[in-house]
This record gives sequence, structure tokens and C-alpha cells, in this order.
Amino acid sequence: MKAIETVSLTKYYGKKRGIEGVDLSVDSGDFFGFIGPNGAGKSTTIRTLLGLIKPTSGEARILGKDTRGELCEILKNVGYLPSETVFYRGMKVAEILRLSAKLRGLDTSKEAAELCERLQLDTDKKVEELSFGNRKKLGIICALQHKPSLYILDEPTSGLDPLMQREFYAILKERNAEGATVFLSSHVLSEVSRYCKTAAVIRDGRIIACDSVGALGHTGVKRVTLRGLKGTLELSGIRDVKTEGDTASFLYGEGSRSLAEKLSSLDFEDFTVTDPDLEEVFLHYYGKEATK
Repeated sequence: MKAIETVSLTKYYGKKRGIEGVDLSVDSGDFFGFIGPNGAGKSTTIRTLLGLIKPTSGEARILGKDTRGELCEILKNVGYLPSETVFYRGMKVAEILRLSAKLRGLDTSKEAAELCERLQLDTDKKVEELSFGNRKKLGIICALQHKPSLYILDEPTSGLDPLMQREFYAILKERNAEGATVFLSSHVLSEVSRYCKTAAVIRDGRIIACDSVGALGHTGVKRVTLRGLKGTLELSGIRDVKTEGDTASFLYGEGSRSLAEKLSSLDFEDFTVTDPDLEEVFLHYYGKEATK
């Protein structure tokens, strides 16, 4: 069974594009990264999946159920964290957590207490006394405390300090090892590279790549570094050029033979050719050569 499956999922806001023709397939038990900058369509996709907004066209199934007619059953087994969390003022953290559990008809007090301890969240503080990072922690715990089979998390680590980010991902890895599916929207590529097994890249409301994180790096693009370069670097077909003294590096995607021919016209002492990291792969998909 697929944890998430969409077919031509489309959402327009009047004439303005939200997402268009989104086809996603997320296996149960996957740790899935959904990559794209602000405005690419990540949040619109998630909100459409969860029934918070109605699609213009297309279909979506979550945990084998149709989002159009079985949404209540779906949401029982989903933990959702929006990119921005808002809570009732005047309520303490402990009261928010109890309310969240009560809305699901569950007693999650033991799990909530453990999560609060691991994420260092004071349950006696009122919502309006919390920093942005602590409000994010509260949202995370509300999404995790009932131990659902699917987590849908929209930019979950914004506002968390590095230590809390590490602990948060440790918790997610534990849940994933127990069989839960994690669907993580992010523009922090180092996180996706470090924790996700599979990822999709969204651009202008469309999915432009979807594969294992390792396979996404095999785009044919290479990072070339020249040392002891004499003269200026004047080559066609290169991108993301970085220079420091007599060292220059750039991305090149037109094949090894072409690269060798072009390097023969330059005067340098040494060079290396490596696979790009995920951030550079992302730039490749969002560069001029990416398919629109």
C-alpha cells in the first residue's frame, strides 16, 4: 500500500497557479523529502492532500483511502505539522497537548511527557510566553504524541536550534524504524540529504524529479575544480562558478569528452572532478537547463 499517491493533482487560486499535474507516489515506511524553495508549491500540495483546501482537479489517496470521501479516517492516522503553528492564547502547553489528544479521543499523556522532556519544552508556560522555537516544539509534539502511521511535516525545523534539530530527527528516525512513513517538506537540503531515503523536487507547481536521494545526485552534472589556473576562466556551458586566487570550480553537465576538450584549452596545474552535493543538484534542477 502506498502511504501517499496523487494523480494529476492540481490547485488554482482563480487564475493563479498553486500546483499543476502533481504525481506523487510515496511508499509506506519511506522517509520522503519534498524539496523546493518558498512559492514552489510544497505547502499547497500538503494542504490539498489533507483536505484543508479543495483541489481544482486530480486525485489523491492517503494510506489507501480517497481524500475526497474518507478524510476523517485518514486524519486519524496522520500527524500534521504546518509551517506556521498558531495556538489559543491563555492556554498552557500542557492544556494544548491534552486538548489535541482529546480531539482524537486518546490518552497520550505518557508519550507527550516523554516528547516534552526530549525536546526540553516547559509544559507550565502559556502559549503567548513561548518563543518561536518553543511554539514549533509544541506543534511537533501535537503531531507526534498519538504515534500515527504517517507524518506530514511542513518545514518542521525552522526555529529549532541545532541540538533540538538533532533530537527531533532522532525521534523521527525511531518512528520510521518502527514502520511509520515520514513526508518532510523542506528547503534545507542538508537535512534532506542526511535523513531522507527518497525525495521529489518541485518547481513552479510541478514535480520535476523524484528518485532516491542517491540517484538524484546522478544528473550527469559534475563539480570541476582547477588549481593553479593561469589566466581567466572562459568556457561555455559552465555554471555556478566559484573562484579563489588561482583556484576555480564550476558545474559542468555536457559530458566527459566535451569537458576534456574544453579543459585542453586552459593552462592549469591540477584538477579534480567530483559528484555534486544535493544543494548543487538542486541548483541544477532549478537552473536554466531544468525542464519547465
